[in-house]
Amino acid sequence: MSARPWSFDQPVASRGYRWWYVDALSDDGAHGITIIAFIGTVFSPWYAWAHRRGEVDPAEHCCVNVALYGAPKRWAMTDRRAGALKRDADTLTIGPSSLHWDGTALTIGIEEVTAPIPSRLSGSVRVLPDAVSERAFVLDGAGRHRWQPIAARARVEVALTHPALSWSGPAYFDTNTGTAPLEDDFAEWDWCRAPMRDATAVLYNATRRDGSTQSLALRVGRDGSVQDVEPPPPVRMAPTLWRLPRPTRAEGAAATATRTLVDAPFYSRSEIRTRLLGQDATAVHEYLNLKRFRSPILYSMLPFRVPRTLR
Repeated sequence: MSARPWSFDQPVASRGYRWWYVDALSDDGAHGITIIAFIGTVFSPWYAWAHRRGEVDPAEHCCVNVALYGAPKRWAMTDRRAGALKRDADTLTIGPSSLHWDGTALTIGIEEVTAPIPSRLSGSVRVLPDAVSERAFVLDGAGRHRWQPIAARARVEVALTHPALSWSGPAYFDTNTGTAPLEDDFAEWDWCRAPMRDATAVLYNATRRDGSTQSLALRVGRDGSVQDVEPPPPVRMAPTLWRLPRPTRAEGAAATATRTLVDAPFYSRSEIRTRLLGQDATAVHEYLNLKRFRSPILYSMLPFRVPRTLR
C-alpha cells in the first residue's frame, strides 16, 4: 500500500514519541472506549525517568492503552520493552495487541491485563472512517510537535470477549508525533471533538511553556475536508475531583461536563454537552496539565496505573 504520513513504520526520535488515538461512544450513550497505541509512552513514569537521564530509544517504552467507560469500566496501560514492538506501514504490534490498516478500516486486536487490579481485557475494535484527512498541524513554535486528525468522522464496532461486550457508535481517529517530551514545550492543553449530522467540530487549544498560545477550530466534513473556522469564545466547565479545570470553547458560552471518563491528577477526559457550528452536540473533551505531570510526587503514583513488563 502507498506510504502515509501516519503509517505505523514512521521513525520516532530519541526522547520523542508517536501515538495513534481512537475514541468512541456508543449510540445509546451507555458505553465508551479509548485506545492509544504509543511508541514512546509519553505518560509513562518509566519513560519520563529514562529520557530525563539522556538519549533513549522510545521503542523501549511502548504500549497499548485501553480504557472502557460505562459498565463495566476497565483500564489497561502496560509499558513494554522494544522486543514487544513489531511494525510495518500497515500493522503495529505491541505485545499481544495489534492495530492493522487495510486501506479502508482500522482493526484493533486487544489482549491486555488491567491495572491496578489484574483482569483480562480482550477482543476486537473496528474503526470505519467516513474519509481520511491528510492535513496535519504544528502545535509548537519550534515545529517539534505535530497532530493529524486522520478520521474525525468514523463509526466503530466493538466486540469484546473479556468482558463480554458489543456495541457500535460514532468514533474518532488521530495521531500525534514529537521529537521532544511534551512537558519540555507545553504547560497545558485542551481538546474536544463533537460529531454532528454533516460535520465534526474539533478544537485544540494549547498553552506553551514560553507563554504563547494556539487555538485551532476545525470543521471536518464527511469527505474528510478540513476547514478552519473562527474559534468560539472560551468557556470553563466545572473542575474535576482532582481540581483540574476543564477549559474549552463554545458558542453562546454553552458547555457542560455531563460525565467524567478519566479523572487523574494531571489529565481528564470527559463527555460534555456543547454548542459548535451552530448545533448542540455531545462531545469528548480532554484536558492535560503538564506542569502537574512534571511533579516527582506524581511519578511515584503512576506505576500503579502504568506497570512495566520486560516482555
